[in-house]
Amino acid sequence: MGFLDSLKSLFRANPDNQYDKYGHWIYARCHRCGEAIKTRLDLRNDLHPRDEGGYIVRKTLVGNQLCFERIKVTLTFDEQRRVVEQEAVRGKLITAEEFETTSSQ
Repeated sequence: MGFLDSLKSLFRANPDNQYDKYGHWIYARCHRCGEAIKTRLDLRNDLHPRDEGGYIVRKTLVGNQLCFERIKVTLTFDEQRRVVEQEAVRGKLITAEEFETTSSQ
């Protein structure tokens, strides 16, 4: 393995990587064009405390293929940073399997 390969492996998303244990992936599909989009949340830095307890995060996702529609995603987490509620406007949240099936076509 060359120097550049080892450098690339530091930044590659790998579930076994310690860096990614603080990550939560969001998968969504655009209502307008059907594009599947994914993004990563950093559970240490992206969450905002709520007055009622727990955390909340709001993200705006934009695809890069067809229509550039803005999909607004809101996730609510409990004190242990587990998702308790999720909502998407102008899109639909999908599973990782649905995303992989769509993106491999």
